Amino acid sequence: MRKDNFIIFLGTGTSTGVPVLSCNCEICRSKHEKDKRLRTSAFVQINNTRIIIDIGPDFRQQLLRSEIDDFDAILITHGHRDHIAGLDEVRAFNYIRNKRIDIYTRKDVADAIRTEFPYIFDPKGYKGPPQINLHIINQDPFTIGNIEITPVEVMHGKMPISGFKMGNLCYVTDANLIPEESMNLMRDCGTLVLNALRTRPHPTHFSLEEAIEVAKKLNPSQCYFTHISHFMGFHDEINAGLPNKMQLAHDMLCIEI
Repeated sequence: MRKDNFIIFLGTGTSTGVPVLSCNCEICRSKHEKDKRLRTSAFVQINNTRIIIDIGPDFRQQLLRSEIDDFDAILITHGHRDHIAGLDEVRAFNYIRNKRIDIYTRKDVADAIRTEFPYIFDPKGYKGPPQINLHIINQDPFTIGNIEITPVEVMHGKMPISGFKMGNLCYVTDANLIPEESMNLMRDCGTLVLNALRTRPHPTHFSLEEAIEVAKKLNPSQCYFTHISHFMGFHDEINAGLPNKMQLAHDMLCIEI
């Protein structure tokens, strides 16, 4: 039974997902469900307000298998395709729930959405596009329903992107650097979600070792790693070697926050 305040990891994979197309490595051949990862996305419920974080190419499949039939808004961390490609799927909620979908994101991401999905914004073009309200956020806290959300700026290579703090949850994906000001916003949180791509270093994402060090500095009550590639290794083997209070997340994991 789901608690009042919880997060569901709709997907925990990197941009390729796991298994990777055409790859025959032992991770991609694994039959263990926890080694299979759709693109990173999450569903968060706090104080009866329901938020989706990122809507990648697996968005439809993720909502169907998790039996999520409604939500209040979408947060988007950045404009890469594995985080926005599922935008067209919100049409179903326009039709069935008879409402426009509120999307909160940075201006550069809103610009990317307008470029990637021009038909949404052309009143004389395609009939029946997604009906959305784009809300531009900066570093100031804002409110959706009963949740106050604080954007947390992190770096994805040379690109600034958004993490989010809401209630006792801090959520960061695709980062390779967290500025000290953002670190200070997230210290001693209840639940930290943080990206960890693989065991080897990467130029634009935290490695597992780097993510562990960041988590130690932030000192959350519990930490779950996401945005994981097939180069990480077997889920259970990696989890067995992680420090106390830290785990790899897996698809469909639901935890209380």
